[in-house]
Amino acid sequence: MSPRTNTAAATRTWQLGDLTVNRVGFGAMRLTGTAPFDRGAPRDRERSIGLLRRAVELGVNHIDTAAFYFSATRSANELINRALAPYPEDLVITSKVWPGRDPSGAWWWATPGQLRGQVEENLRQLGRDHLDVVNLRVPPSRRTGSIGEHFGALAELRDAGLIRHLGISNVTSEQLAEALAIAPVVCVQNPYGIGALSEDRALMRLCGELGLAFVPFFAIAGSGREAGPAARDSEAVCAVARAHGVSVAQVRLAWTLQQGPHVLAIPGTGDPDHLAQNMAADTLRLSAEEMGRLTSLRPAAHGDAGWARG
Repeated sequence: MSPRTNTAAATRTWQLGDLTVNRVGFGAMRLTGTAPFDRGAPRDRERSIGLLRRAVELGVNHIDTAAFYFSATRSANELINRALAPYPEDLVITSKVWPGRDPSGAWWWATPGQLRGQVEENLRQLGRDHLDVVNLRVPPSRRTGSIGEHFGALAELRDAGLIRHLGISNVTSEQLAEALAIAPVVCVQNPYGIGALSEDRALMRLCGELGLAFVPFFAIAGSGREAGPAARDSEAVCAVARAHGVSVAQVRLAWTLQQGPHVLAIPGTGDPDHLAQNMAADTLRLSAEEMGRLTSLRPAAHGDAGWARG
């Protein structure tokens, strides 16, 4: 095993500005239903509340959420508030804005002037007077354009005390440079996992060079994205899982964490057993040979998520 891999795996915390977080956090997207944003049967409310409390007991102090994480009868932010308020002093809650959903569930995208309303919606739902970190979630249609006007509006909200730190999501390296010229950035949240494209790997490395947290989403789901992992994983991933006696999800998380000490993980689940497995992934050490084999896997084709096509 290479020294670099050892160091990346052994580092258990990272900084989001002046906030220290454990590298394995929790993504709240799947708290509200069996599939994100669905209109069908919701998850059991008390089970979701218990899961959040168990996550904190297991060491989670970084929760990723959004006001638009809701189904017909469940809101992720409301569940977080009910389960964890008054919040532990070390708990960092990260949210995201620019996308939004109206009460019927239809998607819309905010203008710069509407971002304050989205921030205030998160504050009301979470019962807080400021948000620890807010990511500007860029729509795919804007990934080749400027994000300066929207990010500048968030910077003004940070100056007003509604936001402590800023991040960006679903961006290019050029957009990261644009944001950094406006205000400090503490994290980049992009899709990333086994089979990542070369440009995604380059951005992950750039964040490390700049000392910024890189926070992959879909690290477990891969090309399945919101629908979850594909029914059949690559045989290479399955072989590594069998060799270690662990789940495929744990292998994917371990591979992600061993990309560098600045790489965090925010796996989401509604299953207590899966939660425990996810939290144990940072103790799984993949060899240099295993890392190389998984890194060489070809990227899988995927389309944009329905909610992200703005």
